Amino acid sequence: MFKPVKTRKVYEEIVQQVKDLIANGTLRPGDRLISERELADKLRVSRASVREAFSVLESMGIIESRPGEGTFVRETTTDSIVEPLALMVVRDRDTGFALLEVRKILEAESAALAATRSTEEDLQKIEDCLREMRAEVDRGDLGDVSDYKFHYSLAEATQNMVLVRVMSTISDLFAQGLRSSRLRLYSLEGMPQTLLKQHIRIYEAVKQRDVQGARQAMLDHLGFVEEKLREIEGK
Repeated sequence: MFKPVKTRKVYEEIVQQVKDLIANGTLRPGDRLISERELADKLRVSRASVREAFSVLESMGIIESRPGEGTFVRETTTDSIVEPLALMVVRDRDTGFALLEVRKILEAESAALAATRSTEEDLQKIEDCLREMRAEVDRGDLGDVSDYKFHYSLAEATQNMVLVRVMSTISDLFAQGLRSSRLRLYSLEGMPQTLLKQHIRIYEAVKQRDVQGARQAMLDHLGFVEEKLREIEGK
């Protein structure tokens, strides 16, 4: 069912294989996936790569982990809508700016709600995303995966399941937007460190229960990204 992985970014290939198996009906909603160890053996990759792929798939709302039971495929029926939009984000710069507008609407209030409702577990999860982002910056990686996981973790910290479901539904769109933005922003000197600092500021405001500060930190971050992208595009 699965094929050996031969790619530089192993976790991305695993993610794509799982999505393909769901799309062609080999894996169906409710199906239980084999364990990380078994999958790593079948794909001839490390368990760490499988774990990263599972983390990304869970953030996208494609799979879910049930303690004591295993990992299962969730109901996903929006690919026919979301994937074309995700391609538009990459190909059409105006669509990318429209996505940033949507992100300001959703994520500024996500940060504000997270400042009010986040649990210690939520804060730890967000901090773990920051730690992963910092490690990627130090390695010179793009950091788009940890970036997405950070923003998704903020949505989870709102305790608003409708918002979390919206984020899951359009996860591919957000992920493609983040990747496309970072690919262009990284042409600017010092940008990885700047973006990391902005994410830390958002987290600190949430941790301190500073509702307005969290909202403003998110708006400042997304506004900065938009400003720099427009400079690059010459708009």
